[in-house]
Formats: sequence, C-alpha cells, structure tokens
Amino acid sequence: MNVQIQTVHFDADERLLEHVQKRLDKLKTFHDRITGVEVYLRLENLSQKVRDKVAEIKVFIPKHALFAKHESKVFEESFDEAFDSMVSQIKRQKEKMIV
Repeated sequence: MNVQIQTVHFDADERLLEHVQKRLDKLKTFHDRITGVEVYLRLENLSQKVRDKVAEIKVFIPKHALFAKHESKVFEESFDEAFDSMVSQIKRQKEKMIV
C-alpha cells in the first residue's frame, strides 16, 4: 500500500504525521486490496484570522477510488472524521464485491 501525505500552506509537526500514519495502517484490516492512499492536510481561509483545517483522504482499490473530506478547527479531528467516513465507504465497497 503506497501512502502519500501532503500538507498545503503549512508544515506538519511530527506528532500529527504519526497520528495520521498510525490510523492509516489500520486501513489494511478493512480491505486487503488497497493499492494506494493519498492524504491532503490543508489550511483554508488564509485571509481570515480563523483558519479551518481540512483533511482529505483518497483510497485507491482496483477499479475504484474512494474520497472523504472533513473540516474543523483541529487537524486531528478533521482527519479522524474523514477517516471514519472512509472506513464506512470501504466496508460498503467490500460488501458490494462479496454480493
């Protein structure tokens, strides 16, 4: 499984990257044919003082690409919400393959 983590408009600290990587390692338990994962962590509304933290996750399975996005005031929360959404999408996709 090829994993790419990209940060846009900021440099992520080691703690955030470890959190993301630890959660992504769990994806293998939900589907064994995941070929790649792309994570984008982005700051939105750069002109305003309050910046929204956006997390986007793309998961590539043969013949399918799944996408989840969430934004909040904390990167960990944004990523966790997007990750939970991605897990449910992966489970639904795997059930469709079985049927």
